[in-house]
Amino acid sequence: MADMKVNVNAVWDGGVKGNGTLKTDFLDIKIAIPTSLEGSGNGANPKEVLVSSVTTCYTATLVFMLESRKLPVEELTVDSEANISDHEFKITHYPHIVLSSDATQEQIDSAQRATESADKGCEVGNMLKKADVKIEIQGKVSPK
Repeated sequence: MADMKVNVNAVWDGGVKGNGTLKTDFLDIKIAIPTSLEGSGNGANPKEVLVSSVTTCYTATLVFMLESRKLPVEELTVDSEANISDHEFKITHYPHIVLSSDATQEQIDSAQRATESADKGCEVGNMLKKADVKIEIQGKVSPK
């Protein structure tokens, strides 16, 4: 991994029932303590920010792989769901890749393999796996 420096600024107002902002060069979001922990719930909570981070990493890695394979991608969406309990933290990514209508079966198969390979190439996901977070992929590839 290349050396990288990330600067994040958090500003908070109003105690537990308050909220804050989280800013980076390209990110500006409201953050808050969830209502389940007696916070205001008026902003993203830390777990949402964490799942958003791994989803962003997975998506960017998948885009890179699809482009390097020169696949005729028309659309790409990734929905992610986290199930968090006292016993397990599990994230499931649901990528949906739509290839051009003239995509070959070989291209469809390659795109499907890329959904799994992108998980292995995502550095943020790999860090979470070291902390016993389970990550699963349920990808779908279809022609337009």
